[in-house]
Amino acid sequence: MDTMTTTKVAASLCGALLVFLLGSWAASGLFNVDGHGAQAYVIDTGDSDAATDEPEVNFEELYAAADIEKGARIFKKCSACHKLEEGANGTGPYLYGVVNRPIGSAEGFSYSSAMGGFGGEWTPDELNAFLEKPSNYMSGTSMAFAGLRKIDERANVIAYLDSLDD
Repeated sequence: MDTMTTTKVAASLCGALLVFLLGSWAASGLFNVDGHGAQAYVIDTGDSDAATDEPEVNFEELYAAADIEKGARIFKKCSACHKLEEGANGTGPYLYGVVNRPIGSAEGFSYSSAMGGFGGEWTPDELNAFLEKPSNYMSGTSMAFAGLRKIDERANVIAYLDSLDD
């Protein structure tokens, strides 16, 4: 390879780099629209104060009219960690007979200190508050589930769990 060939290769590489840099500069000038007015369309991500916009719903009424079949379908989200057979613990404690059972009392399951020392019973109202967002309701719980935002879904799941043990 002689000097002229080496020069041509180097010039070709530099020319290609120059074309790419000029193309990048032109594209950023055409498509960069920072500071050009208000946003035309805002995508709702659910992080805003949507909870304050919802009308007040009575949980007792929803729970009384809850659909057990819908609760069974929604429970599939929970079934990754919880079992419905008595004494069959998984990643989470078994949920057979959980409604009106003392909190943190499933036999054979090792609870976090937050759950074990919480006290009280899993009444439908307590379960509703817990299932909305477990980490907010019980600080320090090891349950990583994000929660069920819709109150009717929570009512259906609680009614389904309550129906399992008659």
